[in-house]
Amino acid sequence: MDPGLILLVFLAFLFAWLLNRVRRFFRLGPVAYVGVMIVFIIAMLAIWGQQHR
Repeated sequence: MDPGLILLVFLAFLFAWLLNRVRRFFRLGPVAYVGVMIVFIIAMLAIWGQQHR
């Protein structure tokens, strides 16, 4: 497996954990949580795709 992809998965888990703490602090709804996660996943895939051209 590609080390860059492993790093992205690790960053995604770290981001999800941090976002969960921020969500509790700001009392965000599940829709906002899912929206932020989708944007993060698309951004990470775009960055990963740029590195593999």
